[in-house]
Amino acid sequence: MKKTLGLTLLLLAAALSQSSNVRIIDIQSPGGEVSGNPRNGPLTFTNPTAGGVVGKVKDLQINASKATLQAPSGKTLEQSKGERTATFEGNITVKRDRMTAKGPKLTYQESTGLGVLTGPAQMRQEPKDDKSDPVEVAASKMTFDVDTDVSTSEGEVTLKNGNQEGQSDAVYYEEKRGLAIFTDGRQVVLTRKRSGADGNLIIQAKEVRSLTNDKRLIAMGGVTLVDGNTTVTGDSLTYDEQTGIAIVSGKPAVSENTKEKVKLSTPVIEHNVNKHQSNRYTKPFTLPVNDFQKTAK
Repeated sequence: MKKTLGLTLLLLAAALSQSSNVRIIDIQSPGGEVSGNPRNGPLTFTNPTAGGVVGKVKDLQINASKATLQAPSGKTLEQSKGERTATFEGNITVKRDRMTAKGPKLTYQESTGLGVLTGPAQMRQEPKDDKSDPVEVAASKMTFDVDTDVSTSEGEVTLKNGNQEGQSDAVYYEEKRGLAIFTDGRQVVLTRKRSGADGNLIIQAKEVRSLTNDKRLIAMGGVTLVDGNTTVTGDSLTYDEQTGIAIVSGKPAVSENTKEKVKLSTPVIEHNVNKHQSNRYTKPFTLPVNDFQKTAK
């Protein structure tokens, strides 16, 4: 038993060490200056060219005017590879594949593989093809994980994708899948902008999960859908922007048109936002949560 436990601990330590090693950041300042203690640090990189200081770790690139690399107390920069802290200042640009983010300051920890961009911060992901829309995020803070393609935005977050805009306390975003998970202690507000007499379509819930590439979403935690004169409430919903169909389930789900004074109360309601009509949904229904699960652990 002791041998098995010892082997497990060794394997765990090796795995942690390997993770730290691949998270090591490389900082260069071509045509700039490097000052400080090359053995114990901190080392300071400066460059007169905007974005001239370049930090790279895995597929994440950071451009700035200044960077400082610091070792933990009592260790040299060489000894502490995998444990160091890099701080970037001055018009930060973060790039990874189709994603670009900007902000005034970023702090990267090799031990966690997380880079925290303090704001105000903005992020834009270019569309994957001519049929897709860009994803634009604004927040007080953004955290980028170098082990995955995940960013987490916090503090008065706004995410825009095509004609939809979501507002919440926090957004978890997977760049490749285009999965955005909105959470808010009070209420997530998702608005689909529409012109003319239809007005905007509004979805409110505690949590909203949206596949921005597929234009589909689910909402949970007490949901409200407002479509012109009709308000539909329930426990959860799924919505497909391409078909204009929302399916709302509850105990019961309720649809009420205040103008026509029509009310429908039933376990599951199908609402067509293009026709502004609610009907009883009689087929078996299960919220498709598996389609919206996080792939990053």
